[in-house]
Amino acid sequence: MRFRRDWLAPVMPVPYVPTLGPVHPGEPLPDLFAAVVENAGTGRFLPHDKDGRWADHKTERVLLDAVEHGRRQTLVPTLLDRGPVTVRVHVYGTAPGSLTAGADLARELAAEHGADRARVVSFLAPGRPDVHARGTRVQLKDFTTGPGPAPDVRTHEYEQLPDRSRFAAFADQMTADGFTFLYHRMRAGTVGPVLTLLDGDTVAGAIGPMETLPDATRRPRLLPQYFGVLPAHRGLGYGRALWRAAMHWGYRHGAAYQLLQTEVGGTSDRLCAGEGLTSLGVVNQQDA
Repeated sequence: MRFRRDWLAPVMPVPYVPTLGPVHPGEPLPDLFAAVVENAGTGRFLPHDKDGRWADHKTERVLLDAVEHGRRQTLVPTLLDRGPVTVRVHVYGTAPGSLTAGADLARELAAEHGADRARVVSFLAPGRPDVHARGTRVQLKDFTTGPGPAPDVRTHEYEQLPDRSRFAAFADQMTADGFTFLYHRMRAGTVGPVLTLLDGDTVAGAIGPMETLPDATRRPRLLPQYFGVLPAHRGLGYGRALWRAAMHWGYRHGAAYQLLQTEVGGTSDRLCAGEGLTSLGVVNQQDA
């Protein structure tokens, strides 16, 4: 299926591709849309898909027969068959009733495929008033102007810790943030470096894994990381120190940029704003 650039660009306030997530605004968006459609149902990861490092097959696919592509509205439904089976309809549109059309399609497809959930994904352009916005903000860190300020607290790679077993205690307390899963991968040696910060003998925070991957235009990008500080150690600047250490790692290893998604109004959202990242808009997901 071909996606027309002149139809897609005016209705895409955020550079976000179904099954891939946020992408750099300089990437060829219609080509990426065509690629995920062509790849649908194969179970393979595209070479530039950041999720390929976490699984051996792709669990979300575009529902080809239900794609709607027009001048004022494009609806791209996907089926996620991991965890609660979910139909998501990505709504790109300026036509009146686009969100309603997306919700109707999501419910119809959820019933057809026996899905547990039906959801609508919509987008809010950067610069639009977002006082009541929900969802995640897409943030861009551009390394062409340098890595930014250096961290003012020393960090250590996990492999350099004097007692690596202390990371296990940190991971146990940060299970909800994904660190137990990450710790298993670290011990298996299947992920890149993880940066840690010590408070005395306690691992107080961590960010990682630190890895890069070329995007569709072959520009190396720093991939998103797990990032967290123990509740008892927050408010001490440790999160900012870890963030800055990660940005310096990315710069030293040739990354051109990094894309992140932060909860609107959350701690990471405020951190990114304070560190000068560029907002590319807001992505909202809600039940249909």
